[in-house]
Amino acid sequence: MTGLVGDVVLTGRPRTPAAVDPEAYVVVPAAGADLAAYRRLRHDAFVAEQGLFATTDADDVDEDPRTRVLVARSPDGDVLGGVRVHPAHHPAVAPGHDPGWWRGSRLVVAPDARVGLGVGASLVRAACAEAESAGALRFDATVQAQNEVLFRRLGWQVRGRTHLHGHPHVEVDWPLARVQRLVASTKAALGGLLDGLVTSPAGFLGDDASPVPGSDLVAACDAILPAMVERDPEWAGWCAVLVNVNDLCAMGATPVGLLDAVAGRDASFTRRILRGLGEASRAWGVPVLGGHTQTGVPAALSVTALGRAAAPVPGAGGRPGHAVRVTADLGGAWRPGYTGAQWDSSSHRTSAELQALAGVVPALAPAAAKDVSMAGLVGTVGMLAEASGCRAVLDVADVPAPADAAAGDWLTCFPGFAVVTTDAPSRTPGEALPGFLTSAACGALEAGAGVGLRWPDGVVTEAVAAGVTGLGPAGRTTPDRRPDRRPDRHPHREDHR
Repeated sequence: MTGLVGDVVLTGRPRTPAAVDPEAYVVVPAAGADLAAYRRLRHDAFVAEQGLFATTDADDVDEDPRTRVLVARSPDGDVLGGVRVHPAHHPAVAPGHDPGWWRGSRLVVAPDARVGLGVGASLVRAACAEAESAGALRFDATVQAQNEVLFRRLGWQVRGRTHLHGHPHVEVDWPLARVQRLVASTKAALGGLLDGLVTSPAGFLGDDASPVPGSDLVAACDAILPAMVERDPEWAGWCAVLVNVNDLCAMGATPVGLLDAVAGRDASFTRRILRGLGEASRAWGVPVLGGHTQTGVPAALSVTALGRAAAPVPGAGGRPGHAVRVTADLGGAWRPGYTGAQWDSSSHRTSAELQALAGVVPALAPAAAKDVSMAGLVGTVGMLAEASGCRAVLDVADVPAPADAAAGDWLTCFPGFAVVTTDAPSRTPGEALPGFLTSAACGALEAGAGVGLRWPDGVVTEAVAAGVTGLGPAGRTTPDRRPDRRPDRHPHREDHR
């Protein structure tokens, strides 16, 4: 038998298998009678058979409403085994908080289904899929050493070895790749696509915006996904201003005007796009200076924004040893229809609050800054690190996040307003930030490449294996002109588009 005690997989005596077709059972979420049967199996195995508990194996994980139980059920309705999947319970994790770290536990197989049916392996595979569906960024377990071969065969990776209950065990991780898939789908092609096309000022290739040579102008341009324009035209118009103004703000630039390119199937639909765009233009106090509008064609929307900055802050100014800081507006909620993907921090804000965001990067006066983009917070940290020729490690528990947002969603979503900055650890914001923002140092740059996530137990898992965009480190710029900047800061830039 295979059974998981806490996070420990133990092996008991095999029994003669029943005449059950290995293909004739399904793994399903447990409730009601199935859940009761699963708990009886656990009691019989861990209390009565193995004596691992004196009276009961129930624990606080069973009482956690977030815990998901999966069972293998035969055609006759018999429960052949089960497993729990749940957020990690750890002293450093606040009760009820989803840290993005999930675990598998209490894996058990009925005595007459322990050999030849593959029930245990099926439950392990289902648990991995369940953890991914829950948005986990880390999924692990601690298993008896004799089960190492099984878990390796199923694709798990051994992290360490320990002794528990007098037996050797291995700590194993399921290689979740949520962040890697996100950056691959949104950013990985940029290096090859832009090679030989873009001529940016030194150190600013692919940044949030680009300084216009020979002037103090900074220009940004963003397009909105056509599917989003079709689905929610007013919100698309609002977001077209939001993302462009954010790009300018990440450079420390003051927005001065917008140019739009709008297309829609008819005048009525196009008017809805323009309504959202106009409302946002007024809210941020940035006028629409001109553009192009066309009807009778598929929906499309892009906006170019212009700003002014005497010394634009690059995204490639990071150095090994720099602290990583995240400054974000945690107010608001998930945008209806975009739960887990878009956090709406802006539509409830006053114009004064929205316009105050332009002062965030000047107040921080960082060596490097980047607006969080479609690659999510972790992916954006990866772009800044790539441009700076560094590796980043984020302390997941220290990243500012809304209380009701799961860490896996928050670290991969579009957060409304959030900016990643780096600077020497001794540097703190020189001016007060708007009171509705949350800002915290939550990681560091170091030699290497990619992005690691450090969890409350000190384990570091890989979120991004290497560069995000393929553009590599950006070239050096001349030293920043601001008098409070140290002479060793030579901003570098990298592609973020």
